[in-house]
Amino acid sequence: MPAVETKGLAKQYGNICALDSLDLVVDRGELYGLLGPNGSGKTTTIEILTGQRIPTSGSVSVLDTDPVENPLDVRRSVGILPEREDPPSFLTPREYLQFVGDVRDISDIDARIEEWSGKLEFRGILDTLSTDLSEGERQRVMLAQVFIHEPELVFIDEPLVNLDPLMQAEVKDILTSYCEAGNTLFLSTHFMEVAEDLCTRVGIIADGELVTERDPQALEENGLLETFATEVGDREPVEAGRS
Repeated sequence: MPAVETKGLAKQYGNICALDSLDLVVDRGELYGLLGPNGSGKTTTIEILTGQRIPTSGSVSVLDTDPVENPLDVRRSVGILPEREDPPSFLTPREYLQFVGDVRDISDIDARIEEWSGKLEFRGILDTLSTDLSEGERQRVMLAQVFIHEPELVFIDEPLVNLDPLMQAEVKDILTSYCEAGNTLFLSTHFMEVAEDLCTRVGIIADGELVTERDPQALEENGLLETFATEVGDREPVEAGRS
């Protein structure tokens, strides 16, 4: 069974159609990217897949579970990082990750904190209040909470936001290794380079519709950009600069 599958998924907000009959299949072990301009339906898709929003119509399955009927079961079994999500300002990174460990019943949480704070290079600020951290440091802590319970499926909205170039390279390696180990990653982005560098398959979404899917590694240089321009036409352009 696929890690993620939707059929005819739609979401309406009054007269606004956020998603229009989205059919999507993400196989286990894929690093799948949903690429599109702001307002195209990427975040709405992730929120429905993770049980945070109820679709207007259609069906959805995440790890063989319906997130509409069983949202808590899905959220317990996956990792989730929304865009612009920060750790609580009144906790240190260590305290926050220990809280995550309690919620997720991780018996060796202290060892995992040491492991992930090392991988993401924030051991030196483990006991600093989160309100005193930079945006990049907070992003690294939030990435740690995604992986610390070793989920087989992770959803990340804009994974490289606020990270400096060196840390971006480290995070790219972590995400790639995670999928090479047999896990599945579903990310959304409006940065062309993120999709090209990371993803094994990219779905291009515009105005709530999945307009095409491509393997970026099988395309020639600038092929993904050309595909986007061809398929999306004169809609709002994707940001092609470095993230």
